[in-house]
Amino acid sequence: MTLAASTVAELTETRARLAERHLHPASERPETAGRGIHHTALISSDVEKTIEFYQDLLGFPLTEMFENRDYPGSTHFFFDVGNGNAVAFFDLPGLDLGPYAEVLGGLHHLALSVTPQRWAEQRARLDAAGVKYQVESENSIYLPDPDGARIELISDQLGEMYGEKIG
Repeated sequence: MTLAASTVAELTETRARLAERHLHPASERPETAGRGIHHTALISSDVEKTIEFYQDLLGFPLTEMFENRDYPGSTHFFFDVGNGNAVAFFDLPGLDLGPYAEVLGGLHHLALSVTPQRWAEQRARLDAAGVKYQVESENSIYLPDPDGARIELISDQLGEMYGEKIG
């Protein structure tokens, strides 16, 4: 799907208006109330496949597993993605949730920051395992996890996007 040129122009104008109104220079921004993302929680259809993908293939260690307090029989498990941040998963057995889908308000992709050396190592492991992926700007790898969620492995520094500061 391609948007009409007039629609693109309107959207560009709206984005500029919003940035003018809400995006303040760093020197004028208040200090954030946050300390970081404690964890992001996704759904897993198969705990073992998820562990094999995130820990064994991508190199993010499994750090904890326990029963989901909100759904008896469900496993809540966590992977260390660096700097005290985690990616968590729930399996929800018996709910037959269907396949992953991008929906309004849902996950578009999860970008995980890695060093350039780790990025190259991960790319080599993906190649060795025959995993299909897409490279963008020679510093981002996009691939689906076992349930179809789009994962980005990005070698930019935290707080940067394609070499430009975003914070």
